[in-house]
Amino acid sequence: MVNKPAKERHQFRCDECGHAAGKWLGRCPECQAWGSLLEQGAQPGLAQLTPGRVSAPAQPIEDIDAAVARSHPTGATEFDRVLGGGLVPGAVVLLAGEPGVGKSTLLLSVAERYAAGGRPALIITGEESAAQVRLRAARTGAMHPDLYLAAETDLGALLSHVDAVEPGLLVVDSVQTIGSPLIEGSVGGVSQVRATTSALIAVAKRRNISVLLVGHVTKDGAIAGPRTLEHLVDIVLHFEGERHSNLRLLRAVKNRYGPADEVGCFELHDSGIRGLEDPSGLFLSRGDITVPGTCVTVTMEGRRPLVTEVQALVTRSASPRRAVSGLDAARVAMVLAIVERRGGVKLADNDVFTATVGGVRVTEPAADLALALAVASAAADVAVPPGLVAIGEVGLAGEIRPVSGVGRRVTEAVRLGFDRALVPVGCGPCPDAIGVTEVGNLTAALFALRPSARPQLRSAPIHSA
Repeated sequence: MVNKPAKERHQFRCDECGHAAGKWLGRCPECQAWGSLLEQGAQPGLAQLTPGRVSAPAQPIEDIDAAVARSHPTGATEFDRVLGGGLVPGAVVLLAGEPGVGKSTLLLSVAERYAAGGRPALIITGEESAAQVRLRAARTGAMHPDLYLAAETDLGALLSHVDAVEPGLLVVDSVQTIGSPLIEGSVGGVSQVRATTSALIAVAKRRNISVLLVGHVTKDGAIAGPRTLEHLVDIVLHFEGERHSNLRLLRAVKNRYGPADEVGCFELHDSGIRGLEDPSGLFLSRGDITVPGTCVTVTMEGRRPLVTEVQALVTRSASPRRAVSGLDAARVAMVLAIVERRGGVKLADNDVFTATVGGVRVTEPAADLALALAVASAAADVAVPPGLVAIGEVGLAGEIRPVSGVGRRVTEAVRLGFDRALVPVGCGPCPDAIGVTEVGNLTAALFALRPSARPQLRSAPIHSA
């Protein structure tokens, strides 16, 4: 009996999202794009796979030198904070963000500071000409003799520049603009982006250089290209900020060499970008007069506490509506329902506007109590006592739930001059320089808005830090 050769299996892959299918489909079942599935050719079998040459013999783990994996500061303090101390030689970092948020300006500043440290840095730009980047560098003061610049979109030419300059840091702006005629698909497509990233990762590991890749984002905020791109790189960063605000936040989404929940704060100006080591003052009103409808809380951005002011405006209306800025709309709607049902504050016939100060976005539940007090304060036209911060999550039953890091939050409030804090019951030790009041439910917290009841508040024992 003659064995027939196995039938070749062809695979179709979506050029938009990378989804693989066994047969051609007019519409991708994953991203719903039309006409995006392209044939990838026959998939070779692995039955006859034989052992191959190893790159290096296996060693006892105690004999492996860990010094090569230690981070080196770039000189940009806030950038280094997010990375966990600096760049690791051989690491590949993917930086994503919306158009115009300042990604290129940030990496230009980082490259200049890196070059000032004594090792050459190379920037490959595929979106702008070299002259355009040169003008931005002159405007922002990011000029250094060891900072090299080239405008290329071909992967082979990029690798030639790396051979010629031998940089310690390579910046590619952006990875979606780099391609090779040896790879199927259009530049920016799944195949090109995957192959380009794989080639740059191989160069980074072989030459022991750090690589910073700029990535585009889609209209819903996700990184453009195949999802495997985020798995290939070592660190994924998101650079975000409002167009009408100078504040920019750099968040670590994935980090193989450090914390994955750290946040760096920057301020973007025409003259460049600078890190903000103490950004808490940006999120508070400048006025000294207490106004109804404002309450201060302390949020945690990564491991950094930020004192943030929440504002609310309640006004009677024939057709009530809700407007939110800087807060999670779904969570605001829930807190408003709790304030009305559990706190007895009538909001059904009123417009309710809520916002944060300074353009910061607050989404964590620890700001619930401050939001509830701000809304109740605006509805009653009674100001929250000055020097008060409110920290806690509000449950559907009106209970105040504990949150993490209350001690660090209260310590930050003390540093900025606050002298009283409303916190959940059982929050743990707090600094002795502030009066701490533990509240178990929303009704107890609302007593803070009643002048006659303020002296009767039951204070929790004050612990030393």
